[in-house]
Amino acid sequence: MIEYVRGELAELTPAYAVVEAHGVGYGLSISLNTYSGIQNKKEVKLYVVESIREDAYALFGFSTKQEREMFLLLITVSGVGANTARMILSAMSPAELCNVISSGNEKMLKTVKGIGLRTAQRIIVDLRDKIAVEGIADQMPAAGVAAASAMNNEVRDEAIGALTMLGFSPAPSAKVVSAILTDNPQLPVEQVVKLALKQIK
Repeated sequence: MIEYVRGELAELTPAYAVVEAHGVGYGLSISLNTYSGIQNKKEVKLYVVESIREDAYALFGFSTKQEREMFLLLITVSGVGANTARMILSAMSPAELCNVISSGNEKMLKTVKGIGLRTAQRIIVDLRDKIAVEGIADQMPAAGVAAASAMNNEVRDEAIGALTMLGFSPAPSAKVVSAILTDNPQLPVEQVVKLALKQIK
């Protein structure tokens, strides 16, 4: 089992990283959170989850142990595979996800591409107690949780909806909108969308 890979960041896209360690290049699927965390770094350390199926062998990399723990919990939920879990962790930070699950915010989970009402409900029911028992929420930076709870969810949802109608994918849109509202929680929807359009890659 691979616990982590540490080495030179040879390639990086918002969804994929190649880390060279001792002459071997490890290709890892990553979330937007991890992408943000390792951008502009030469040397990185990514915590690894190995996904082994009959038809595929894939590595998923995470910049923090907390994000990896959330990923491992998500894939225990029926109907949530590795790629869906990565999509969820691209749409919100581990701290925000903990807050969403503990508060039972189905609407927020449904903004993630591929997550319907039933899956959102299953995630909340299955993981709410596990997060509390394992103390994952306690390991998160307090500022992230506070910012997530203070965020104007109605403005966030409307902005993501507008960006989705403009042809942008929900996960990157949610990530950008969340960052904008964390810094400027009082902004109206139109200003959030305008700022997001400048930032979405």
